[in-house]
Amino acid sequence: MSKDLKQMYKTIMDDHFTPKMEVSFVDGDNRQTLFYEKVSWVIDGVQKGLRYGENPGQEAALYRLVNGNLVLGDAKTIAPGRYLVSDIELLQSGKHPGKTNLTDADNALNIIRYFTDTPCAVIVKHNNPCGAARADTLEQAYSRAYMADRVAAFGGCIALNKAVDRATAQAIAEQYAEVVVAPEFEEGVVDILGSRKNLRVIRIGNIEKLQTFIGERVIDFKSLMDGGMVAQWSFVPHTLSEKDFTPATTEFKGKTYTVDREPTAGEYQDMLFGWLVESGITSNSVIYVKDNVTVGIGTGEQDRVGVAEIAVDKAYRKLADRYCFERYQTGFADLTDADKRAEIEADVKKVKGGLIGSAMVSDAFFPFRDGIDVGLRQGVSAVVQPGGSLNDYQSVEACNEHNATMVYTGQRSFKH
Repeated sequence: MSKDLKQMYKTIMDDHFTPKMEVSFVDGDNRQTLFYEKVSWVIDGVQKGLRYGENPGQEAALYRLVNGNLVLGDAKTIAPGRYLVSDIELLQSGKHPGKTNLTDADNALNIIRYFTDTPCAVIVKHNNPCGAARADTLEQAYSRAYMADRVAAFGGCIALNKAVDRATAQAIAEQYAEVVVAPEFEEGVVDILGSRKNLRVIRIGNIEKLQTFIGERVIDFKSLMDGGMVAQWSFVPHTLSEKDFTPATTEFKGKTYTVDREPTAGEYQDMLFGWLVESGITSNSVIYVKDNVTVGIGTGEQDRVGVAEIAVDKAYRKLADRYCFERYQTGFADLTDADKRAEIEADVKKVKGGLIGSAMVSDAFFPFRDGIDVGLRQGVSAVVQPGGSLNDYQSVEACNEHNATMVYTGQRSFKH
């Protein structure tokens, strides 16, 4: 049975999707049509498309837009010929990509496009980031993103915003990853990454090309179980710099409530970094960021209090694993020495999972203060959220009670 199950994941599917596809939007005599062509790669001398969809047994195909400029209201979709993920350059593949490899790469680029100046690394797993970091060097950024959640990073997609150097490549090659995406690879780097024979190494062109996608919209399609389809504009964050934040203030029953303290420069950095990372996270979500590194990421929950608590729990558990790996070169789950476990747990508790002085980021407003209190009890010093709740005054009061600062974005950031 186990042999059969392993064989299932080796399935290479010849899909039945057509080589071309058209999508038309029709309003009377006005017809706007998007024309697509199927993408494939030459792997070991054979032309292959997507390996399979989300699971073996699900056929899938990748199409790239080749013609048609769609205008819907104020949204103009990306013009044909400006390709990133839909026309990737495979420098090394081993196995050709599957649907999840491409969607993970796409969401990693969706996040990293906002960070072009400082070296940045984003690691995505199952279409959610498990670690993201900025640092002085690319190797530092990758290492911090990896150690933010070493366990979840296993088999993930690594996106980097600078040319990959030897030090960064060596650090990546020591771990198991499915995909590495970067604008360029320095001489000898692909040979280093080649030690992982099934690692997909993808070049996306210069980083300036990626930055041009900031503020651009596409039409986002969601298929329904009965064959129906929802079409929407893709999300574009309005908050791209510190000046786009609004200090938290609100009125309730004739009284004005304003947060007492302005954010520090470091808090502004963490809030902006966290808000832009948040744009690529499945909702309902709350994350914590400190010193340009994600500390705890809570994703896809039904209630805001619960997801804030999950992100706290993950921060504690991931820090325990990091301490254990740094001290004893093993994961916390595999550490059997009771004294060493107790020592690590005490050290994690002392710093509250690394949350003291962190920024709390929420993709939607807090309906009541109970959600924001989850982070403040852990020592969060700054909060960023859209604002707009009738009970925003409760969140302002909560921040003032803990000498924390808070800003609004004025824009919800749901992603489903």
